[in-house]
Amino acid sequence: MNAFINFRFPRTGVGGTVGRRGWLLGLLLSVAAPVPAASPFTPTDPGQVLETLPLQAADPQLRELRGLRQRLADRPDDVELALWVARRNLEIGRAEADPRYYGYAQAALAPWWSQPAPPPEVLVLRAVLRQNRHDFDAALADLRQALALQPRHPQAWLNQAVIHQVRGEPAEALKSCLALRRLSGALLFNACASGALGRGGQAGFAYDSLRRALEREVDADAATRLWALTVLAEIAEQRGDAQAAEQHFRAALSLNRRDVYLLGAYADFLLAQNRPAEARELLADERRADALVLRLALAQRRLNDPDWQRHAALLEARFAAARQRGEDTHAAAEARLRLDLRQQPGEALTLAQRNWAKGQREPQDARLLLEAALAARQPEAAREVLDWLARVKLEDQRLTELSRRLREFPS
Repeated sequence: MNAFINFRFPRTGVGGTVGRRGWLLGLLLSVAAPVPAASPFTPTDPGQVLETLPLQAADPQLRELRGLRQRLADRPDDVELALWVARRNLEIGRAEADPRYYGYAQAALAPWWSQPAPPPEVLVLRAVLRQNRHDFDAALADLRQALALQPRHPQAWLNQAVIHQVRGEPAEALKSCLALRRLSGALLFNACASGALGRGGQAGFAYDSLRRALEREVDADAATRLWALTVLAEIAEQRGDAQAAEQHFRAALSLNRRDVYLLGAYADFLLAQNRPAEARELLADERRADALVLRLALAQRRLNDPDWQRHAALLEARFAAARQRGEDTHAAAEARLRLDLRQQPGEALTLAQRNWAKGQREPQDARLLLEAALAARQPEAAREVLDWLARVKLEDQRLTELSRRLREFPS
């Protein structure tokens, strides 16, 4: 899971002045949605036009971005303005799963990007962009540097917790979450801590604690509630409580905040519950985010809808183009495509192992590698994952069943 809640810090002259614990800009659940978007091309000139988008004159967000980019082109060394532009682009890029906005965000930070000691806020945003490219070591180094300068930086602690969780390090994630206790709202702290505890052998305690926190924090902002409800749904699903998971997923969707991670997680739940028609309906209009196109194709194939072939071919073309650009962030998505759509378990296993080796170690990554090892009839290929599951004591009914099948696989 990737959770990014972008705090606005005090500033003047750009977007007004707000408090350190002010309202939240955006929420990413994912290092990226479950499957990351392609890494963006980053222009060297913040004013460079990469593509003319079908802007709608009535869209205030897009009008705002156009105006901000023009102002930054006139004042490229204004760090406060650059930070504002980068945050707004990240917010929209997450909501739309559009990698171009990540490129715009990096371009806004170009004057400071290669500096060894940029301002703490630049370090945090640089870490977010590096995390999006799965450069976790560099992202953590940026966050440690930011925290050395500002030990009470909530966004840095939260992002550090998320990266450790993505890397399958729940104990380290919990340490970062605990630093948020006095730096953020109670629900944000509980969502962070429960997410780590839920993957570290304490799923029951994590679920009960977060559910109580949600009941108490009725005035929490919608972005934090969406994250908390998604975490709660995933823990319920880990525990095998499909009814509770359904309830929490639907509560999150009812907040009417577009979130690619939430859509992907709920689609995965529907597919696991053998409800492909509902998954297809949920994702019927999704064409941009690879994570959602993949799940749409999976649902269509189960329904014998011939459109799955078109979507599979679209994804394969996107993955091939990414490889030509030197990108390697699609291994998990391509592995799932090879395993469930193309019935190529050997290729799927190779990709799943590469995804795991690069540090993507969330429950869905473990499940993918175990399923691929079973399908390829290579149980020994799953040894590292089985050892990791035993070490972190992850409680997950589906992973427990897959582990049993692999251990009983005939030699």
